[in-house]
Amino acid sequence: MSTSEFEQIFPIGESNEAYAQYFIGQSYLAPLTDGGTPVSNVSFEPGCRNNWHIHHGTEGGGDQILLCTAGSGWLQIEAQEPVSMEPGSSIRVPAGTKHWHGAKADSWFSYVAFITPGKDVSNEWLEPVTDEVYRQLPTSGN
Repeated sequence: MSTSEFEQIFPIGESNEAYAQYFIGQSYLAPLTDGGTPVSNVSFEPGCRNNWHIHHGTEGGGDQILLCTAGSGWLQIEAQEPVSMEPGSSIRVPAGTKHWHGAKADSWFSYVAFITPGKDVSNEWLEPVTDEVYRQLPTSGN
């Protein structure tokens, strides 16, 4: 399936070259706002996932909100079971929480993402989700 065949309500955007070093596989980024709180549509080709990472922030900042709009993917918080994301799913990842997210092996995946504003908001990229760990996940479903 190509990007033109993956139906979603927001633009797929451009190849996510700026963050490619933190992803296994191809992702795409489409900014949806012009200033203020950045909001983006992020799309993943099947099997693509980002590295483990932590969003930091104080005074209410740094929580990540993901709203799945198309396809099917995973979100996993360290030491917890992975959560299946389908269109309509929403997840809040609290600041300071180590996690990763990405497409299922057999599906494209898109979500709208934003980080709550506050002070000292930053992102810490960590180790990749290995193929060995990723292959243990179901290819589809919960």
